[in-house]
Amino acid sequence: MRKINEIVIDCVDPAALSSFWAALLGASRLVRDANWATVAADPVTIAFQRVPEGKQSPKNRLHLDVEDVDLAGATRHAIALGARQLGEPITDATGGMVVMADVEGNEFCLVTD
Repeated sequence: MRKINEIVIDCVDPAALSSFWAALLGASRLVRDANWATVAADPVTIAFQRVPEGKQSPKNRLHLDVEDVDLAGATRHAIALGARQLGEPITDATGGMVVMADVEGNEFCLVTD
């Protein structure tokens, strides 16, 4: 049987980006060295690996959805950590979402059901 071991995000500064994600998720992090850091984002590990180039495209091919029962509170918390809000919240009878960017410009969504 195969399973996803971790999700790896290329970045310029693994320590700083893992610090942002650990604080956002309330998770522990491990900085192995200047090139690699991880966040224990149960049930999956998010890894951050240093690459020489910055983000090349404004649009991600893959993004993370972070669930929270309080969308407005989660948005304020993410912004306080250095995230940017990229769009207005969208809500309907089934829940809501808001598109954000982390401290290196990687898109993610805050969602609520």
